[in-house]
Amino acid sequence: DISQRLDSALLPFGIIVVGLSIVLLTAVFRSILVPIKAALGYLLSLLAGMGASVAVFQWGWGAELLHAEAGPILSFMPVLLMAILFGLAMDYELFLVSGMRESYVHQVAGRHLTPREENRIARDSVVRGFAGAARVVTAAALIMFFVFAAFVPEGSDVIKVIALGLAVGIAADAFLVRMTLVPAVMALAGRWAWKIPRWLDRILPDLDVEGASLAQ
Repeated sequence: DISQRLDSALLPFGIIVVGLSIVLLTAVFRSILVPIKAALGYLLSLLAGMGASVAVFQWGWGAELLHAEAGPILSFMPVLLMAILFGLAMDYELFLVSGMRESYVHQVAGRHLTPREENRIARDSVVRGFAGAARVVTAAALIMFFVFAAFVPEGSDVIKVIALGLAVGIAADAFLVRMTLVPAVMALAGRWAWKIPRWLDRILPDLDVEGASLAQ
């Protein structure tokens, strides 16, 4: 009964969490691309973490190396994995993209720029933001990865499933998604990464986390 209730709650839980994050990130970054990219990257990391757990603990791939026996996955593991990985993924996203956004806003505020100049500033902001936050994200991700990975070889079967999913999910999110795909997409998008429809811009509250109003 508990497994059925948790299974039926997975989709609504995921929609609510990802949906609210998209709204909040749109208000913070005044962008359509950034929140959608963040949500898709989170789903990619979630699939990596869940896939690793299923491959090892349900299908038995390499289970003997981890001193585990193949069997059914814990019913509450997906919900727990979704919640913890979501928090970490959004932390990494904010660390990286907020620096890019701050650099971009302070360079274009109050200036009349051509599209080429704006694209150049947008790409330069990606480099500056990444250089400023990459070490922090790397250190944070490595700490969390080793914390969870330490429980995989010798932990109990209940902990092993969760720990492996989190370790793989964190590694994929930090190093594949946030520090490889995110800057690549932002650089390719250029100035369009920071565009938002005017009607949506008027509806959303202006949080101004970069302090652009102070500069003006």
